[in-house]
Amino acid sequence: MYIGALGVVFGDIGTSPLYTVQTIFSPGDPHPVAVSPDTLFGVLSMIFWSVMIIVTITYVSLVMRADNDGEGGIMALVTLIKRKTEEGNRRTRVVLGALGIFGASLFFGDSMITPAISVLSSVEGLEVAAPELDHLILPITAGIIIALFTFQRFGTGAVGRLFGPIMVVWFLTIAALGVHGITADPSILKALSPTYAADFMFRHFEISFFAMAAIVLSVTGAEALYADMGHFGRRPITLAWVSLVLPACMLSYFGQGALILDDPSIATNNPFFQLGPDWAQIPMVILATMATVIASQAVITGAFSIAHQAVQLGYLPRLRIRHTSAVSIGQIYVPWINWFLMIAVLTLIFAFKSSAALGFAYGMAVTGTITITTLLFFYYARQKWDWPLWSVIGGGALLIAFDLLFFAANLTKVFHGAWLPLLIGLLTFTILVTWHRGRIEVSERRKVFEGPLRDFVKEVDDMGPALSRVKGTAVFLDRNPDTTPLAMRACVERLHTLHEHVVILTITTATIPHLTVEESLIIDDLGYAGDGITHVTACFGYMDEVNVPSVLRMIEKRPEVECPIEVSTANYFLSEIELRRGHVPGMSRWRKGLFVATSRIAADPVEYFGLPLDRTIVMGSKVEV
Repeated sequence: MYIGALGVVFGDIGTSPLYTVQTIFSPGDPHPVAVSPDTLFGVLSMIFWSVMIIVTITYVSLVMRADNDGEGGIMALVTLIKRKTEEGNRRTRVVLGALGIFGASLFFGDSMITPAISVLSSVEGLEVAAPELDHLILPITAGIIIALFTFQRFGTGAVGRLFGPIMVVWFLTIAALGVHGITADPSILKALSPTYAADFMFRHFEISFFAMAAIVLSVTGAEALYADMGHFGRRPITLAWVSLVLPACMLSYFGQGALILDDPSIATNNPFFQLGPDWAQIPMVILATMATVIASQAVITGAFSIAHQAVQLGYLPRLRIRHTSAVSIGQIYVPWINWFLMIAVLTLIFAFKSSAALGFAYGMAVTGTITITTLLFFYYARQKWDWPLWSVIGGGALLIAFDLLFFAANLTKVFHGAWLPLLIGLLTFTILVTWHRGRIEVSERRKVFEGPLRDFVKEVDDMGPALSRVKGTAVFLDRNPDTTPLAMRACVERLHTLHEHVVILTITTATIPHLTVEESLIIDDLGYAGDGITHVTACFGYMDEVNVPSVLRMIEKRPEVECPIEVSTANYFLSEIELRRGHVPGMSRWRKGLFVATSRIAADPVEYFGLPLDRTIVMGSKVEV
């Protein structure tokens, strides 16, 4: 678990030394930080204490305590808060839920920028190792990105076994190079004292404030520690962070600082790659590229996971989701998200052209997500664990103020690239909440068309011989346990026929990640057991794969089910809705258009529910929104 955590969880934050220091002192920064002993000691001290406060204290020591049955991440925290405040203040629940969804939306911006800045920064090592090849940096980066996204469909199971050892080599290497750099001027270690950070902040606030927009790059990937907790557990992640990742990253930062202290011109000439001897430059470029591919893989997988959770929780339509591992349920592939991310990452690479330029945009997504996560955590700690009000207000205010300071610093880069993650976050948030709202509106309209289920079953019973009953089992999928499936109503009212054995199946999603579906089955004969009609509600965790035939096999074994169910020959009926924008009140016209457009990316329900294609009938109807 320790090695696995190193390979998956720490790829992003572990590659931050590649570009953080160079970005801070970049001459292209709209608010450049001049290289001097005062600024260098202040910057390194702020990097060290920012990592300690945000990663070690906020995430490792506090936030990772809030798990949803072992699962972490901002979406898990949102579901925890919704569950805890279900009967509480509705306005508070809505505001906190919206904040959490916006935080998840910002993560999509992170998942676009991370592969671009990470891979680009590693390939930029050619500027040091082989300057004559610097014109190939963008094409090589683009090629790596295309290969990375192309191979997503094969899954990360086989590659994943290599991730841990590669990252162990990476961290040991950057630690060794950092020690080598520190020997150039060991006095740089004095920057470990918080007095240098405090002095830099209070005596040179006009410089340190703008520097914070780049210093935050040292904590990128902190959210991954929380999001991937379900795969490895809190203990292995904490152990890996304290024993290897934190020391290695700090040694690299301070090694770069010692080189700059000895030769200030190095600050703008890729100080990370300057740490190694000349003969090691090309091997370091290769190792760095492998490490950044791993970092990109982790954040791409995170985007897949968040998209999956959003689908299950009703914030996105059904998307085609493939599970690529028989062992790990977290390894999934979402084609639509994959190709969209690839196009976005390539666009960023050719638009910004350098990791330093991308660095101006990167911090906004990171600081926004961190601030929201910290706020949600302290609210949850107060509500769930009854933490004293003084500790929540005192500790929470201190950490959130620290986060907001970073967020404010990144706002100064809005016109220099920081607008991008904000725009991505706002667009994603708008899509998520619009789909959620539209889905509720459509569900209400469907109720009118479908009518009460028990009344319909009584009508079927009253029809007697007038209704032709054909042999076999029919399974009708229905979203609402209290209404009649439209496909079933069409069979009875238009075709005057119905199968002898009917199962009406409602799939619901719990606010916990994984659930034993067999234990959650609720079986109801609707008061007419002799009619062979049974209603079943099956509940899945929000990270579980939905497979209807497997549920049917569970139902078949239940003693309370009187009618025989022929799973191997059962026919499945789906009620498919075609959405049209109309004049029904409820949403503005532009949001209706967005809702209808979003519905078009929905996956084929036959594939989504795991239904056999040759025994599935889809019956459609139109609904205006």
